[in-house]
Amino acid sequence: MTTTKPGHSHNLLLISENSPSLQSLGDFIEAQGYPFRSVESCDGALDAIRRSNFDLIVLRVGPAPALWNPLFDFVREKRNQLPIIALCDAGLFGELSNRLNHPNIYPLVAPYNPLELEKTIKEVLNQRRIQFEVSTLQERIKQSEKMHRFLVNNSPDIIYILNERGEINFINDRVEKLLNVSKEELIGKHFSNLMSEEECKQHPYVFNERRAVKRVEQRSELHLRKRLYLNGQDKSTSLSMPFEISAMGIYEIDRRNSKPQFRGTYGIARDITDRKQAESLMRFQAYHDLLTGLPNRTLFRDRLSLAISHSKRNGSKVAVMFVDLDRFKLINDSLGHSVGDQLIQAVARRCSEILREGDTLSRFGGDEFTLLLPNIRNQDDAVIIAKKILHELKQPFFIEKHELYVSGSIGIALYPDHGEQIEQLIQNADIAMYHIKGHGKNGYQFFNEKMNQSYAERLHTEQDLRQCVEGEQLFLEYQPIYNVQTSGVYALEAYVRWDHPQRGVLTPAQFLSVAEETGIIVEVGSWVMNRVCADLEEWANPILKIAVNFSPRQVEHAEFENMLMSAVKAHNVSPNQIELEITEELLMTDLNLITTKLKRLNRLGFSISVDDFGTGYSSLSCLHQLPINTIKLHESFLRHISDQYQSGDACIVSAISAMASGLNLNLVAEGVETQQQKDYLVNMGCNTMQGHLFQVPVSSAEARKIVVAPVLTD
Repeated sequence: MTTTKPGHSHNLLLISENSPSLQSLGDFIEAQGYPFRSVESCDGALDAIRRSNFDLIVLRVGPAPALWNPLFDFVREKRNQLPIIALCDAGLFGELSNRLNHPNIYPLVAPYNPLELEKTIKEVLNQRRIQFEVSTLQERIKQSEKMHRFLVNNSPDIIYILNERGEINFINDRVEKLLNVSKEELIGKHFSNLMSEEECKQHPYVFNERRAVKRVEQRSELHLRKRLYLNGQDKSTSLSMPFEISAMGIYEIDRRNSKPQFRGTYGIARDITDRKQAESLMRFQAYHDLLTGLPNRTLFRDRLSLAISHSKRNGSKVAVMFVDLDRFKLINDSLGHSVGDQLIQAVARRCSEILREGDTLSRFGGDEFTLLLPNIRNQDDAVIIAKKILHELKQPFFIEKHELYVSGSIGIALYPDHGEQIEQLIQNADIAMYHIKGHGKNGYQFFNEKMNQSYAERLHTEQDLRQCVEGEQLFLEYQPIYNVQTSGVYALEAYVRWDHPQRGVLTPAQFLSVAEETGIIVEVGSWVMNRVCADLEEWANPILKIAVNFSPRQVEHAEFENMLMSAVKAHNVSPNQIELEITEELLMTDLNLITTKLKRLNRLGFSISVDDFGTGYSSLSCLHQLPINTIKLHESFLRHISDQYQSGDACIVSAISAMASGLNLNLVAEGVETQQQKDYLVNMGCNTMQGHLFQVPVSSAEARKIVVAPVLTD
């Protein structure tokens, strides 16, 4: 039977083999307000104890006490903290008391005195509560000590305790991993065994800090010695490692005078090697370029400031060079940033090797470098370095199985000739660099005041270029290419023009270099291609071919092929009507990549021609590998041809004509202006020409009139 009554949280078990006795006992316990359960046998009691938790057992022992021995034995062995109040007849009390000799078993004489039983129950339950609280507290202390040992032994820091003499009383296992010294070697030794003699002199009171009570703990940085064994032998040396020490004094109150007495130091030593390395890296990053390791803009300006100050005192000059790689964007776009980054690193190494001690090579960003030459006599010293850089850049770079070629444009400003302020010198070197880029690249140029105007024009051109396509300021002109044998038009060449709102009509020479540098050339090329295809669609002449010029940056752009196919499909034009004119400069990039792309375009129907042939770097092996249909002879080779045909240019023309014939390539001569030039070319076997002798470039409307008649081909 189970009975509960609100008021007490204790749960009692009542046991008696006598039912009336058990009923009487239950009535009494119920009157006291305790919840309880009743059983009438030893087995029932054992089963109840196994199934439920009880705070107290009240047992009425009958004339055979031995009957309950299994219960007493079970409680002693399994429930040692469970108290039992055993009620027995007076004649059995002495025997039972001797038999039950156990601190948690309380014999009482029956019949019981209600007041005595009530008092005993209360005392036993209170004692049980106290035992439980003490046990819980002991367990918590045990767990706390266990956790403390775990934290101390597994701490990433060295934890130590010193006595008042600075000797190590305790140190955790971490010291062995961090300093290669076992804690057994250190116990009882002075803390100075962990430090160098010099470090002890500099920081004599850090490790055994005495601050305590109201004074905050002290944190300081010092170096500890890490033992290093030499080649696995007994000989050893030490390595200095940075640690942060957090320590505070340990004090006890002296009973004689009630004053705190210093008893030692509690401290933590934290390895801050990683933090110091991170701080060092951050300092390096603040003043250096991470890709090349070269000084960055900030450090370059600092060194330039020092060089100017020194120059003022000794009357020397300072040169600032702005170096820009002419072909880097093409390589970076076509071969990816990984190759581009490696190329930048290779350029940095080459340029660094040719500098004098005291010179500073800096990377400003992208493919731009600056060079500081302090303490030079005149501009000739700067010229020597500039020529060396240009020479080094002309040599091929071998990166990831690619043979790459770049060149450099170098602008130079001298202190004090071209400016006395840091920013002025850097800007003027930059202006000179853009001047050389706009005049053929691959060279050096000193700043002069006239460049300011052209630099300003370039900036305005760049700003206006971004609006010209959307503002419909571009238009096309066409120049016919004639077959002199048939006197018919072989093809047209498209030229883009810019109708600038303020400057009037601009030719490509006036804006395409800026478009190339800024990347706007890709957008301009897309517009040109779509406009050409639109004219072909309108003219509806299926055998007419139009040549369109494309720069290396356009050809190497990832979307170049998609752009071409989108244009011809949008206007129902056959790729056979488009001839892609490329420059020899394109052949100086990754030849395998370019060959693959051009062959793919050729299979789609586009024909390929090399423009301005003879002015670049082409070799016969390149021409043999590429799917080229036409080479165009640059007009510069025709200027000195006379009746005698004995000039050096005439010999070059003859050689190129023979080469084209041998490779079964069509040869087109550009810039034909005189009858003499025409006759010489015909004599050499070149019958396809364009130039003012035949027709100047004309508008789309005029070109339409030329091609409405049947178009003849060779």
